[in-house]
Amino acid sequence: MTKHQTIDATAGRFALNSLSLSPMNPRQHIPEDEVAELAESIRTAGLIQNMAGIEDGQGGVQIVAGGRRLRALQYLAQHYPESGAKNPDLTHPTVKIAPDQTTAQAWAVAENAARRNLHPADEIRAYGKMEQGGATPAVIARAFAVTEKHVYRRLALAGLPDAVIDALAANEISLSMAACFTISTDEARTLEVLDECRGRNLSDYQIKKALKPESIRDTDRRVIFVGLDAYKAEEGRISGDLFADETLLDDPDILDAVFTAKLDEAAQERTADGWKWAEATADPYIGYFQIEDAKMARLYREEGVLTPEQSERYDELAELSTRDATDEAADAELLELHGILEGTFTDEQKAHSGVIVYVDQRGELRTTEGLVRKEDKAAAIEAGLIQPSRHTTGDDAPKSPISAKLADDLVRVATGARQDAMLCDPELILSLLAYQMTGKMGYRRALGLREDEVPNFPTTEAEGYTLDKRLTTPADRPSDPFNSDLAKGFRAFRKRGHDHVMAELTRHLAALISVGDEKLGALVDKEAGTDIREVWTPTAANFFSRVGGPYLNALWFELLDLSEDHPTATSFAKLKKGEKADRLEKLFTDAETREAFSVTEAQAERIAKWLPEGMA
Repeated sequence: MTKHQTIDATAGRFALNSLSLSPMNPRQHIPEDEVAELAESIRTAGLIQNMAGIEDGQGGVQIVAGGRRLRALQYLAQHYPESGAKNPDLTHPTVKIAPDQTTAQAWAVAENAARRNLHPADEIRAYGKMEQGGATPAVIARAFAVTEKHVYRRLALAGLPDAVIDALAANEISLSMAACFTISTDEARTLEVLDECRGRNLSDYQIKKALKPESIRDTDRRVIFVGLDAYKAEEGRISGDLFADETLLDDPDILDAVFTAKLDEAAQERTADGWKWAEATADPYIGYFQIEDAKMARLYREEGVLTPEQSERYDELAELSTRDATDEAADAELLELHGILEGTFTDEQKAHSGVIVYVDQRGELRTTEGLVRKEDKAAAIEAGLIQPSRHTTGDDAPKSPISAKLADDLVRVATGARQDAMLCDPELILSLLAYQMTGKMGYRRALGLREDEVPNFPTTEAEGYTLDKRLTTPADRPSDPFNSDLAKGFRAFRKRGHDHVMAELTRHLAALISVGDEKLGALVDKEAGTDIREVWTPTAANFFSRVGGPYLNALWFELLDLSEDHPTATSFAKLKKGEKADRLEKLFTDAETREAFSVTEAQAERIAKWLPEGMA
């Protein structure tokens, strides 16, 4: 053996042919394909981690830690001898030398037991370096035993400014937060937002909005209506969020222009159908109050009549439809018969009325038809399409001495007097609030408070998620919300006592809690002792089956402190995805499973507290 250069007392460079595998090395049997994959990685990115060994007393070194690396270097020397000429580290690698057998044995065991997946920041840099060296995503995926999709996502992060990767490496931001920065091409803005993120648990939405406050998601109703092609045809810019599988539109003015033009075109088509007028509105909904505010009357379709045979067929199809027993042809037939019943607008109706065209929240074109404008009402009355108002509207009609504005002021004064008086009876105020929140008033209100629903239940799988029944029991609403006797109901409600009133108030107010501010939310959680795992347990249905296999592998290794080559880890990795999801569920929910895998107290505590990224 020729010993080239001693780096220090315990390390030096050694010729590759002087190195051999020590019997102490735990990696005695490595599949050939794994050796080839690692060799490809080393050929592209270099030998990132040195080996360790002990001198054999005959001029050579036995490798106790780094058996896979040794085989990969030997593979390169045999199959790619030119790689050594380009990189001397491959022919004369640095080896750390153990001073004695005891130390060598400790190194062999310690490295094998302490192996972990690369930190995401190190992984990103390694992938990026390999790509710069000419490796394709497929080659990188084989070298690191991951999916190509995983590589593509890491490579997307490899293009981020170094400051973002450094912050990820220092755990100042999470991997999810780092991924958000891929949507930005403005480095100055990226660094500004990065400074705002350090050490803070900002949501993905907050970061993306800070990076691109004007961008619009492709799920916006306007985008769905016009389509991306029409937007791009006007040179609208598009950026993607690879990690959220969404497209962002960066030119809202162009989108609005394309949206308005297409909506106006749809309105013009309606005038060609015979309507007197048609106009477009950017509103996503046209309701009764908007029609009333515009002082328009409304015409309705003239209902059609089904023949006895059609009526019998309609009833038959309707009954089948309620049991989901119709095919596509039957559904089309039912729709056609329903259209006859629904009726049509006559040419005369169209000649006196018009249409408002709009796009709803789902991006679908909608119309509100048969609207008679104020200036067209007289002609519609003369044509017998609408009835004249029963209220006198002529100049000779007696006018009220109290104007509408004054009447409104008087109502406000009376309201103020009531509020002033009720200040002396806070119990009455709380009772009224509780009574309203129980739903017993229907759509009417005693206080200016709206009970907007705050979502607190998963949209798909609720398995493994249990809330207090007080939060999930619906309000007891009256069968006839408009004609119920509120005074009688309120008296009965109060008679049930103060405890009942406060219990109802508490449960309904709790269901309305929605704290958007991060600091306030943290304070509330601290005061209340919020613990997500008290109400939610990850299961195969609600979580594990909805993430990828590599994620499940990494989680299994992390929870049980396993190295990748540990028998428990390798056997898990070979399972099908569904089997992995079921096994992880049992690890979280089944005591016998934890006992079977010798889960320690520390591991059990980790499992009991574990939450996915972004949820903690």
